[in-house]
Amino acid sequence: MRVLVVGSGGREHALAWACARHESRPEVICAPGNGGTAQLGTNVAVSVTDAPAVARLAREREVDLIVVGPDAALAAGVSDTCREAGLTVFGPSAAAAKIEWSKTHAKQVMDQAGVPTARWRSGTRESRSDLFDFVLELDGHCVVKADGLAAGKGVAVCDTREDAFAALAACLDERRFGDAGSVVVVEERLRGTEVSVFAICDGRRYQLLAPARDYKRAHDSDHGPNTGGMGAYAPATDGCPPLGEVAVQVIEPTLAALREAGTPFVGCLYVGLMVSPDGFRVLEFNARFGDPETQVVVPLAGPGFLDLLLAAARGELAGPAPAPVAGAAVVVVAAAQGYPAAPRTDDPITGLGDLDGDALCFHAGTARDQRGRLVTTGGRVLGIVGQGGDVATARRLAYENLERVHFAGMWSRSDIATLPAGVRR
Repeated sequence: MRVLVVGSGGREHALAWACARHESRPEVICAPGNGGTAQLGTNVAVSVTDAPAVARLAREREVDLIVVGPDAALAAGVSDTCREAGLTVFGPSAAAAKIEWSKTHAKQVMDQAGVPTARWRSGTRESRSDLFDFVLELDGHCVVKADGLAAGKGVAVCDTREDAFAALAACLDERRFGDAGSVVVVEERLRGTEVSVFAICDGRRYQLLAPARDYKRAHDSDHGPNTGGMGAYAPATDGCPPLGEVAVQVIEPTLAALREAGTPFVGCLYVGLMVSPDGFRVLEFNARFGDPETQVVVPLAGPGFLDLLLAAARGELAGPAPAPVAGAAVVVVAAAQGYPAAPRTDDPITGLGDLDGDALCFHAGTARDQRGRLVTTGGRVLGIVGQGGDVATARRLAYENLERVHFAGMWSRSDIATLPAGVRR
């Protein structure tokens, strides 16, 4: 069997690793991959948004399954082009993935499906007065989101009216997020603790993976700017509502709404929840696996993970039974100096050979330079994963192994898996 994983980050390394550990020992190809995926199989220099090139590669290599990782690839129609070529794909169509790449559309789907979510309003530069009025109605306690894809950085959590007006100006006037911020969603600020739920979907049926909790803020105690994610742990059962309730109130009506709209969802539906004593509401949908959450959820799914992806891609899932979970996992991100604003690159990485045998290291921003050295190429460089019988043990092992890794300017949060992430006060 041959599997093609589209993408180059820590998520894709984790997905490639999960596929490679299947008992059939499949050949794994990554496009374009990174320094870590090169150790599992073959990297091919193809852009994740070049749909025809991805399809051509899959046909030439006679690939049995394509796993599409990044949101940009989904929005670019990689899944559509590959399916039109008769290939088997795990990843939603661009139309189904709009639930992620347009936050306005996602809110409309939630309202149509009766999914609990925050009050919201959407607008453009021309309709900013409506957005200003809504900010005033909320007294500035709101969240301002660029409507489109902004690499996880297009969200501003605001405490005051001034904060909210500045966030709107950053999108609409400064064009900080380009076209992604030409439409803006303002929603009421929810209070509680965040948790992420993952559903593997075949368009009609689904299976749930372990819930996870990630840490988006750059610094300890959830301070600093938003990032793509500084760490995560799973299973995040503390404070997580019963998964059966999430399935009935969120996943099932959302899948039904997308199917009725002619855009059945085949892939990973990521549900970001805010949980409070009053219940839970949906913060956002992603149309793919989260990063870094994938790095802790996938190891807990067991060696049959590839079978699950294949069944979903073929429309053959057995039903809503949750995937078995054994133990716990914690990932801590080793970030480059200057991340998230202007990460430093091209620094040699050492110490990976000193990791414990059962520790995992997923590469996100690495490559081999002309001298054959493993060097940094991005902001989030590595994800060091500890596994254990419980979260505390997994956390200890993650940090013990992180101390053995070195590159110039390396830094990380010290409090992953010690406090609830995403608490909004």
